[in-house]
Amino acid sequence: MVDDWRSAPLDAKLRAALGFLEKLTLRPEEVRPADVAPLRAVGLSDAAIEDAINVCALFNIYDRLADALGWHLPDKGGYAASAQNLMRRGYLL
Repeated sequence: MVDDWRSAPLDAKLRAALGFLEKLTLRPEEVRPADVAPLRAVGLSDAAIEDAINVCALFNIYDRLADALGWHLPDKGGYAASAQNLMRRGYLL
């Protein structure tokens, strides 16, 4: 999925959400209410769509802050290790 989400074997809900979030990230000025229709059509609730938009917006802000302020970001291996840790422990502190 990391290499190409379009051809990965994904659930229809996730595929629709990723397409929408890609547009929201790369061309936010083009996003219209009609862009949400495919998400609803595959069964995503408005609450789930709102959650996805909020997560996307936060990650976009973090990326811009990191770029502007020169924050150190882990390489691919660092992200993989973090993902494994998250899968094991979740977000609990």
